[in-house]
Amino acid sequence: MSFLPGEKLCYAETHFKFKLPWSLLYKPWPEIIFDAPFQFVPGVGPMLWIVVRDADHFPTTLKTAEITLKHVSSTSELNVIPASEIHVIPAPEPEPNDNVIADPIRHLSATIQHEIISKDLNIEVHEQMKFIPIALGKIPAGTYEAHCKLTVERNGKKQTFERWNLPHLKPVPFRFKVLNEAPPIAPGYAAGEMHCHTHYSADHVEYGATPEVLQQAAKAVGLDFVSCTDHAYDFAFTQEDFTKEADSPVPRFQKLREEIAALPTTDENGNRLPLMIAGEEVSAGNSKGENVHMTVLGPEGYLPGLGDCGRYWLENRPTRSIKQILNMTEAHCFAAHPFQQMGLLEKFVFRRGYWKPEDLNIPNERADKGAKKTHAIRGLQFWNGIRDEGFKLGREFWINELGKGNYLLPIGGNDAHGDLNSMTAVNLPLISLKHTRAHIFGNVRTVIKIDERRETRDESGSTTMCHPEQSEGSSKVSLSLDAINAAFAADNCYITDGPALWWERSDKELSKEITFHARSNKEMGGGFRYIRIYGRRELPNGKLAPTEEIMLGSLIAAPDHADIPVATFGFAYVRAECETATGKFALTSAARVR
Repeated sequence: MSFLPGEKLCYAETHFKFKLPWSLLYKPWPEIIFDAPFQFVPGVGPMLWIVVRDADHFPTTLKTAEITLKHVSSTSELNVIPASEIHVIPAPEPEPNDNVIADPIRHLSATIQHEIISKDLNIEVHEQMKFIPIALGKIPAGTYEAHCKLTVERNGKKQTFERWNLPHLKPVPFRFKVLNEAPPIAPGYAAGEMHCHTHYSADHVEYGATPEVLQQAAKAVGLDFVSCTDHAYDFAFTQEDFTKEADSPVPRFQKLREEIAALPTTDENGNRLPLMIAGEEVSAGNSKGENVHMTVLGPEGYLPGLGDCGRYWLENRPTRSIKQILNMTEAHCFAAHPFQQMGLLEKFVFRRGYWKPEDLNIPNERADKGAKKTHAIRGLQFWNGIRDEGFKLGREFWINELGKGNYLLPIGGNDAHGDLNSMTAVNLPLISLKHTRAHIFGNVRTVIKIDERRETRDESGSTTMCHPEQSEGSSKVSLSLDAINAAFAADNCYITDGPALWWERSDKELSKEITFHARSNKEMGGGFRYIRIYGRRELPNGKLAPTEEIMLGSLIAAPDHADIPVATFGFAYVRAECETATGKFALTSAARVR
């Protein structure tokens, strides 16, 4: 719950009054916003969504929409795209159901195609949540502003607003890029969003997007997979009343899994769609008895964690410890935003804390068929949408663990609660909202190396082989949860918001050479401000040096295509970081020297 400063942002819920008679945010209308992915890769048609929330309490008719796109050139001149280029995507025919009203948008598709969208829509919305897609037609590569107006009607009253109808929040146009080139990616790797939330993460002040919308947004921004990490505590409360505890959290968790399993695997042209994974964000107790968050990649079943859910007032002790959660699953677990900054009240009221070194090296064991298997935290998600103080402290935490020989993976994610382009959030409950462009879905991605040849089994039990195409700039790999789990069990990945940066070990026997590869393009800012290679020496006593050092081969003002072989004799590991001319950043996992 975003009660206090420092908590993550999300689509803003404005109707909950906490049993008080008033709220400065309350209005008898559903929350309505325009949203769109922050970028569109080549081959994906630009689109946006009208997002409507709480229309089950406030049925509303969407009357007219007007969308003006403005191309933002390098000289800041704005060129208007004709509105006739814009059209509504026909919605699929709904399954026969007495409780479902046919989506009016499909009846309008024949007349609205290539028409000015300011004509009457007459879309009646009465669902708790609805996403209405609007295609923007063919648009040349470039950066665009979208100025969106919507007229709605409820109980005979009309209102027109820009971008959103959220109270006391100044409307701003959203920006997106239509890319001429896809983001660079290492050959045989797959890029994923490791921390995001669906509509199953919903409470007094927040809600997310549907898995279907996230899959389409993932395709737009160029992702290969998405781990949907909904709050463990939100599964434990009913969808109808966020304060009412459900008889069991398992049915809602299972419903998420079923909703994701029902998603298509290919689009209408036969192209592969991003693999969606039902994960979880669990509140667990650290070594100090404080609540910290842990993301889990495709757990076998629901994992409990209600410690800081905010529904029990001051009773906010952890439900389970980190060790207990690790003993309940074999899935990969990651420390989520281990040093995300928070306010004092958040620490004392919700008993939230930070991850400690002791939390990463818990000597827990899991008994399985007579054998004991150690299961530990696999990585640190210290890049949480933005390179802020939490990123800096988390990065240092990770580097310190590498110095102990604890080769945790660096993980990047965004903690996006449905927000595709920018964030709307409750700033102070009952009083004010805020807006920012941090924590955008798919912006920071974790890129993993998929085995060149790996057996996978489909639901029928038949076996197929996955063969990644070894061509730079493309991640045409066949994905499965098994393949992704195998990649995280290995040691080769990188995190990025733009450029590609990865390492390869030499195939020569007795060679300890590591080669780093860095790739950028014009979309990501062209050449590099720097490519820094770090290494930590192994001392004669077998211990590691207290600090890393910058190695020979590091570059300043490097071109957008660099291959750097590094001699690693005497080093325990090497790793690299880079930044492009426009501030896009990437960081590799540690390459242990054989």
